[in-house]
Amino acid sequence: MYSACGNPGCTGVVESFRGTLAFAFIIVNSVLWCTLIFCLGLARPFLPRNGRHRIALGNAMVRAMDGWVVCARWMVRVLGICRVHETERAEGLRRDAWYAVVSNHQTWADILVLVLALYGRIPQFKFFTKRELIWLPFLGLAMWLLEFPYVHRYSRERLEADPGLRERDREATLRACRVFRDRPTSVLIFLEGTRFTPAKRDAQNSPYQALLFPKTGGLGLVLENLDDLLDAVVDVTIRYPDDAPGFWDFCCGRCPHVDVAIRPLPLPSAEPEAMRDWVDQLWKDKDARLTAS
Repeated sequence: MYSACGNPGCTGVVESFRGTLAFAFIIVNSVLWCTLIFCLGLARPFLPRNGRHRIALGNAMVRAMDGWVVCARWMVRVLGICRVHETERAEGLRRDAWYAVVSNHQTWADILVLVLALYGRIPQFKFFTKRELIWLPFLGLAMWLLEFPYVHRYSRERLEADPGLRERDREATLRACRVFRDRPTSVLIFLEGTRFTPAKRDAQNSPYQALLFPKTGGLGLVLENLDDLLDAVVDVTIRYPDDAPGFWDFCCGRCPHVDVAIRPLPLPSAEPEAMRDWVDQLWKDKDARLTAS
């Protein structure tokens, strides 16, 4: 029986009960806070773009999302789902600043781990989301109302057949950067573009043991368009003790702890070649952290 992080398998009654409670709590938590966001969002089209009432409404919607996060963190703590151990702790992070946050990506649980590690220390996350996720019940529409950027994910073959598709995501990124200027934001970017698996690594012939090839286009656009606001790049390395857990295994508490290294770094150059060199070195360092015994 599959067991993430070396813990007992799916037959554990306590684990299954914990997972059921966690999943039910997430559903109720999402329905309550997202409904509030929907109600607030109904008023937004009738308010001037840069007017103080629309800004106040946006702040209220952000606080509603903060409510979802606070409740989710409480659930993780009360049910004993997972403990985040910071192997490197960043000092001096602020809620009133702008950050680009880069992280490795292995599982849906990564988002919860990042929230557990960084909530209250940096502004609310905004991240680029696959357009298909807008149909995710409650959360998909809530993220759209909160102006999370939705982008298409095209295969390499389709992009080669129609290069104009690449411009669509570029325009979506630029629109998102204009929205990010409205209030302090943490722009979360998974440079790998998808969740890591050994099969994907081998298919890419990736030179890294625990990472896929990084894509620098999105980070470059964010740095280029927000360079006057960004305070730092926050590099996060998430390391699970054994195999990365699926979301259900995580909710069941089968990954009782996870190591997280958080490092604020100076902003790199947005010039493409310099950016590639910077990310290449970042990825070498991250791979060494992930594979260290």
